[in-house]
Amino acid sequence: MKQVLVVEDSAVVLKVIRHVFSQSPHIKAHYAENFAEAKTLLANGTPWFAAVVDLSLPDAPNGEIVDFALQHRLPTLVLTGSFNEEKRELLLSKGIVDYVTKEGRYSYEYALSVVHRLINNLNTRILVVDDSVTSRKVLCNLLRRQLYQVLEAEDGVQAIKILLENHDIKLLITDYNMPRMDGFELVKNLRVKYEKGDLVIIGVSSEGEAMLSARFIKAGANDFLKKPFNYEEFHCRVTANVEMIELIERLRDAANRDELTGTYSRRYFFQQADRSYQEANAKNAAVSLAVLDLDDFMEVNARYGNELGDKLMQRVCKRLIALFDKFLLARAGGQEFYVLLPGLPNEKAVAFLERIRQIIAAESFEVDEHSLSLTFSAGVSSEFGDNLDALVCNAEKCLLRAKEAGGDLVFGDD
Repeated sequence: MKQVLVVEDSAVVLKVIRHVFSQSPHIKAHYAENFAEAKTLLANGTPWFAAVVDLSLPDAPNGEIVDFALQHRLPTLVLTGSFNEEKRELLLSKGIVDYVTKEGRYSYEYALSVVHRLINNLNTRILVVDDSVTSRKVLCNLLRRQLYQVLEAEDGVQAIKILLENHDIKLLITDYNMPRMDGFELVKNLRVKYEKGDLVIIGVSSEGEAMLSARFIKAGANDFLKKPFNYEEFHCRVTANVEMIELIERLRDAANRDELTGTYSRRYFFQQADRSYQEANAKNAAVSLAVLDLDDFMEVNARYGNELGDKLMQRVCKRLIALFDKFLLARAGGQEFYVLLPGLPNEKAVAFLERIRQIIAAESFEVDEHSLSLTFSAGVSSEFGDNLDALVCNAEKCLLRAKEAGGDLVFGDD
């Protein structure tokens, strides 16, 4: 949870902001009503993430709070009761993230969305491609102001190399006129490998050709910006495209998950696990697979009904997802689950599953006024067969031995 400083002297506005910001599970807001209180809060050692500040305060009427927050290297969003071009230029030149005119509830909801965007940007990588050091620096500074993780390339050839080394880049911004490989050729080359939903490309250029934007789009770019552009236009275009690719990622992720439990689906598991299995097999590296079965779960359904059983399943799976956060967990069907454990030989994999078994067995799950406990049995195999199915079959045999021994046990290879 990120710590956000909010400074606002109006009691009415502060009440609305408190209500809006309290809806977010991702931030904890701390409030000050004047400059003096804000300075005290900033000095208390809290690891502040960002600041949302009123431009004019009773003890700081000329925007002193903005300079103070920026001196503390805080991404700063400014709230202002009035707006004019001179004020806009001054605030943006200082390096603020954004500004909001106080015009009602939507303004404060927008402010919260900006803070959420900053949080997401921490894990969003963007590649800027431009042969001009000056132009590249301008674009990179604008992006870093929004907390994006920014990489740089001086031409299309270097850009392709960086992309191949950094698979998590979501957006690429490229100039048109560059040596070795211009922007059009770069876009064409990238679209051979990357779909529009996998990598967003925005073309930029100061060239005067009227059809340049259309040529970029037809080459495969998602968007185009003509230089010079203002800060808000650049920020809005980048944000819109990043949010589009995030939406696609969420839709893809939802399609790959079990609807009830939120774990991955059996189909997705075999798609991903087979790749890991083949890689491990080729490198003779360790990989284990566990088949996990919730003990006596059918009795819960029989005693309390399927609706409560589904709720219990959801509670247990939420915990399992957290415990297996570094591994691939999928619902195989009913109360049975698969877990792929690359890098773990059988002994270590069994020990890891045993620790998780103990954690689950020791917990109580509150469901509809009932406090319920649950255990699981697991079979873990690391014996390579001809294919992934053989590894699953071996793990199933280990699970059967655990069940026959009374359940609530983890068995590995003999």
